[in-house]
Amino acid sequence: MATKTATKTENISNLIESFSEFKEVKNVDRVTLISILEDVFRGIIRKKFGSDENFDVIVNDKGKPEIWHNRKVVDEEFAEDSFDYDPNKHISLKEAHKIDKDFGLGEDVAQEVKLDDFGRRSILTIRQNLIGRVLDLEKDAVYSKYKDRIGEIITGEVYQIWKREMLVLDDEGNELIMPKMEQIPSDFFKKGDTIRAAIARVEMKNNNPVIVLSRTSSAFLERLFELEVPEIFDGLITIKKIVREPGERAKVAVESYDDRIDPVGACVGMKGSRIHGIVRELKNENIDVINYTSNSTLFIQRALSPAKITSVKLDDDKKRAEVYLKPDQISLAIGKGGHNIRLAGKLTGYEIDVYRDVEEEIEDVELDEFSEDIEEWIIDELKRVGCDTAKAVLELPNEDLVKRTELEEETINEVKKILRAEFE
Repeated sequence: MATKTATKTENISNLIESFSEFKEVKNVDRVTLISILEDVFRGIIRKKFGSDENFDVIVNDKGKPEIWHNRKVVDEEFAEDSFDYDPNKHISLKEAHKIDKDFGLGEDVAQEVKLDDFGRRSILTIRQNLIGRVLDLEKDAVYSKYKDRIGEIITGEVYQIWKREMLVLDDEGNELIMPKMEQIPSDFFKKGDTIRAAIARVEMKNNNPVIVLSRTSSAFLERLFELEVPEIFDGLITIKKIVREPGERAKVAVESYDDRIDPVGACVGMKGSRIHGIVRELKNENIDVINYTSNSTLFIQRALSPAKITSVKLDDDKKRAEVYLKPDQISLAIGKGGHNIRLAGKLTGYEIDVYRDVEEEIEDVELDEFSEDIEEWIIDELKRVGCDTAKAVLELPNEDLVKRTELEEETINEVKKILRAEFE
């Protein structure tokens, strides 16, 4: 008998200890927790007494539950003979006097129901139900906390690293996942490291919330710009589009609605002060900040920076662009590993084909080569002022040549006509 009493006392002690633990449970407020406790106990009360209508469940500040059974005092005859007598609603005067001799007929009696009255099995059921309900509520709270925060940056601590993913804890100890594919290729973290990442997606799997983080998403880069560039955060500069090849290169198209603000300059900062912080966070990822324009030709030219474009031919129906460049600019347009041209295509929405500009420049010609068509004294006069070649003469305005030589404008026009014909 002593063993049974000890076991029962131990179960009650464990139950009360559980309440104390759940008082501090994360993501669940006290009002909600008390509501859960009351629901769990009312379920057990209904199972034992058939109804919970005349019971009060109270949880004190220490987390200890109190159950009170409320009944009206009736006389012995009513208690023994009346069909209306209900032991859950009524108590005989004789039974009431066992509680307190001052009770009279018609008065309300509140009698405490001890936890050990429920029995060991019921107490274990209460504990299991309570743990299950609170865990479910915690899961729902974590899901609700993050489901509307997709794209936001959070700071967490690396807790565990596996081959395919990494476990990160937020400031409340909630578990977040960062798959390998959502990490920048050059990322290297150790347990205990603090990291920043964007919330990529939030879903429920097998009734468990799964919060996936990403450092490779465009949203992560966009939020970093908002943190580093106040004009973007304030809405003075808008990020129109971001494309990335994580760890390698990114292109960011920006636009300002205030003509006084240079969006590219504001994003880069003085001597690159603003963008350097972003580049470091992204493990030295090259970032091209580009002025957005609705002019497709100009946008493609800017997107292929740092290459200089000679001309662009667009096929808007097929969304293709033929880009012509000087031979020494082609490698710049394509970029290392093709990153530049791929990202330019994603940014502009055009499939870009690069072609050599086959129009080769004709080499310059010495003025002495024109001695049959131009008088020698005229050639000497031009050479005297430093014009030794045909192009040197053609590049100077007539006004300058008239001032610097003894030649009249009519003569200069005639000479330029002869020289121009050579190149045509």
